[in-house]
Amino acid sequence: MSLRYILEDDDDSRSSSPLPHRRNSISEGHTRPNIFLVDVHRTKARLLRQEDTDGDERVTIHDTGPKHMTLPTTQSSYARRSVKGNYMISSLLQELALLEGLPTEGPEPLVLRSHAVISESQLKENPVDRLNRMISQYFWPALVRRVDADGLTVICMDPKNRSANKRPRVYVPNGDDFAFDYFEQVSKTRVYLDLEVIRLPALITPEYVCSINDRPGILSLDLERNDHSDIVGKPFIVPGGRFNEMYGWDSYFAALGLLVDPSANAVHIAKSMVDNFVYQINHYGKILNANRSYYLLRSQPPFLTDMGLRVYQKLKSTKCAEGEKEEPANADEWLRGVMAAAIKEYEQVWMSAPRLVEEIGLSRYYSKGQGVPPETEASHFDSHLKPFAEKYGCDISTFIKMYNEQTIDEPELDEYFCHDRSVRESGHDTTYRLDNCAANLLTIDLCSLLYKYERDIANYIEQSCGGCLRVDGKEHLSCDWAAKADCRRELADKYLWNEEKGMYFDYNIVSQSQTTYESATMFWALWSQMASTHQANLLVTKALCRFEVSGGIVSGTKESLGAVSLDRPNRQWDYPTGWVPHQILAWEGLVNYGYSDDARRLVYRWLYMITCAFVDFNGVVPEKFNVVQMSHKVDAEYGNVGTEFKKVPREGFAWMNASYLVGQQYLTKLERRALGALVPLDSLLKNKDS
Repeated sequence: MSLRYILEDDDDSRSSSPLPHRRNSISEGHTRPNIFLVDVHRTKARLLRQEDTDGDERVTIHDTGPKHMTLPTTQSSYARRSVKGNYMISSLLQELALLEGLPTEGPEPLVLRSHAVISESQLKENPVDRLNRMISQYFWPALVRRVDADGLTVICMDPKNRSANKRPRVYVPNGDDFAFDYFEQVSKTRVYLDLEVIRLPALITPEYVCSINDRPGILSLDLERNDHSDIVGKPFIVPGGRFNEMYGWDSYFAALGLLVDPSANAVHIAKSMVDNFVYQINHYGKILNANRSYYLLRSQPPFLTDMGLRVYQKLKSTKCAEGEKEEPANADEWLRGVMAAAIKEYEQVWMSAPRLVEEIGLSRYYSKGQGVPPETEASHFDSHLKPFAEKYGCDISTFIKMYNEQTIDEPELDEYFCHDRSVRESGHDTTYRLDNCAANLLTIDLCSLLYKYERDIANYIEQSCGGCLRVDGKEHLSCDWAAKADCRRELADKYLWNEEKGMYFDYNIVSQSQTTYESATMFWALWSQMASTHQANLLVTKALCRFEVSGGIVSGTKESLGAVSLDRPNRQWDYPTGWVPHQILAWEGLVNYGYSDDARRLVYRWLYMITCAFVDFNGVVPEKFNVVQMSHKVDAEYGNVGTEFKKVPREGFAWMNASYLVGQQYLTKLERRALGALVPLDSLLKNKDS
């Protein structure tokens, strides 16, 4: 198979598609690549003037320019050679933007390079290799954050903060004197930060969190001393865009990508994120939705045991890269601390009220709170709040103030926001699956995740602790944790499994019945290995075909979505959107039960879609996709983070970056070559069969 980055000419007569064909006809040759000599600023300006016909400072297949430029080379007399095709032209724009300089975190000016050399091989680079390189060299570094003196300027920026008070502030747990003293010292030595340091009370209540919503701030995380004995924050990856803090399940999927990234320091960052989660459990009582003050009462889907085990396995199996402090000899002690924290989280968060539904024995997402969640867009709740404001004869902002201060009593609204917060705790904000009922549902996703905790902890205690682990004076036996997992599986079979349909469904504790919404989270039972062999077979033969579309796994089926209208608009976690968590967990789940061919097919669909978007749309790597149309243009309530950039993408989106790296681990060499050549799945399968 010869590598061709784009195979089609620009001939609209060959397809009924409303989109123009990709404008490339560049193939790998055997001649020495040209070396272009460019005036960075002038070439960039000429390129944009000629090729950016829609004025968005990007070059995509929607631009109608000639997709052709000539540039001087290092050959005799500076002979000019062509750069042509959408991929090469957009790659040239990206390289020029990178040469002009990337944003820095300090007050230093951008570095401007007036002249440079660019190799033709850079512009014709295999798109898979190019995206891998950009993730390692540019995206991950741009997404790394620390809560420390040097990182505060960036981490305190919060696009979600709609309060009048934008002063940077850091909230420190009540019991962490070391961190409080450190940040107090930072506020005195770096006066220009205007940093406010606040010690949290020992007991965090809904009333307290509501009282500080007009003074939001970052929550401190784990600190350590570096090789120079300086105090620094342990690094973590933020999702990107307006999500500029450490999120719960986003961090898990980012870590999966870091653990297969060969770049230096990647494993250290993954380990540090686990350390930050352990810190959160020990100091905030839970793994937080994210480390902002308005998330203090809310968690997110739990993945700590699997995350810790994967980091541990990496530490034990590889030599630490230069600059990394972890040594394999310390890994055993480290993992013991992680598992102890996971047990604490399991017992205090997920198996306690209000999340545990004792009469059934299963748990739900349930986030306490008071007032209107402040982190959403300003008008997000207006349609729901308007009737209440009219009832009190006031505008919406006045009503919100009265409601937040509890000068009025509206039980119906209290219940609505309880469900809303619980939706956000589930990570699936928003979806009609959980709309106005999230706190009433025993979901298949949470059940699968807690089963994985129980099984991981049982195996760890048996294999590494001789069958018994003592945590906070309490003995934990491997047999007891194995029994918990067995019990949960039986309860899942009773309440969540539907034998006739061959699928798992959520269970509503109010109606005392299964729901009918078909969610891709049913495949999480394969990832956690909670499903029996029989159930796995039914999920693959009956359910998978209902979720598999052109770009991979769709969040929910079209039938479950129902009618969409102005009064009932699209939600981003419903059909036709596809998300990273649903892909990665389905891939591994299918492999767990021997369905490797199905897994690789789904992987190829997902990676092909990402690669096409990257090639056709100036390097875009978004938060999510419309997997039915294989498009990054998602028509839903929150837009699509990672799609609004100029000239060159700076971050991608953390879990999308990770999915691209993780997915390639499933592909054969032939499939990876086909991906780089943008061979559609149907063509690839035909070639395999022939």
